[in-house]
Amino acid sequence: MRRPALPALLTAVALLVIGSLPAAAQQVSIGGVSGARALLIVDGGAPRFVAAGQTHQGVKLLKVEGDTATVEIDGRRQSLRVGEAPVSLGGGAAPQGSGRVVMTADSRGHFSPAGQINGRSVQFLVDTGATEVILSELEARRINLEFAKGQRVTVSTANGQVNGHRIQLDSVRVGEAMIYGVSAIVLPQPMPAVLLGNSFLNRFQMQRTNDQLTLERRY
Repeated sequence: MRRPALPALLTAVALLVIGSLPAAAQQVSIGGVSGARALLIVDGGAPRFVAAGQTHQGVKLLKVEGDTATVEIDGRRQSLRVGEAPVSLGGGAAPQGSGRVVMTADSRGHFSPAGQINGRSVQFLVDTGATEVILSELEARRINLEFAKGQRVTVSTANGQVNGHRIQLDSVRVGEAMIYGVSAIVLPQPMPAVLLGNSFLNRFQMQRTNDQLTLERRY
């Protein structure tokens, strides 16, 4: 189930996506919420409060739940959380698993790209020794994963046998590389980052050159 993992996350490293976004893609973020309204920020412009059903610069607000707003551009829906980094939307979104991603290692050889699980921002640590994406219960709760409904499993770790839950993630994204239906395991112990294991990595051809790791989608 589990081979020795890479050491814990130390320093975030740069993530470079090769290939430009479609010309019409927009950068969208949520600056705040007020009742059923959300403060939309589009392409770094002036923030504007809009209500559910209203559109601002081509971005339609569908609903607001707590500190999360769901928006739609060109038929593509995305959940955005207050304070999270802007997300590129629209312009003919890339299909499942598309994109060529290049990551640069830190001084200890770790690859720790920022990414998303089910549209929520997370910090990954690439771990080719992990059979699946692995995250802590604390992180799973933060991004609203209902892991308690998952299959109970026992995982071998450096600290012995640990009971966890196997679940299916709707989507995992690193740069412009999006994979749907990714198996993951949620464990009770705290973790400094989400381990990006082989249930995601095996969908790509990986090549390391010096301090760079390139992911190319398998077809």
